[in-house]
Amino acid sequence: MGLGIIGWLIIGIVAGWLAEKVMGRNHGLITNLIVGVLGAFLGGWIAGALLGIPVGGFNIVTLIVAFGGACLLLFLLGLVKRRA
Repeated sequence: MGLGIIGWLIIGIVAGWLAEKVMGRNHGLITNLIVGVLGAFLGGWIAGALLGIPVGGFNIVTLIVAFGGACLLLFLLGLVKRRA
């Protein structure tokens, strides 16, 4: 069963907030939401396409994958900012 829009928003906010804390950043709620949702897509793609792990539904695995993707996204953005 897939996530509805409310589920994606909740997962995105939580994953973005956790990634913000772990990566030592300071963003607002909207930025955390954006980072979390984009991180969920990135993490989901990595888990599904590269590792063969299906991810979906409103559960802890989805949150972990979204969190990992959000951390990776913040890391990559940090690399780009340093070069600019």
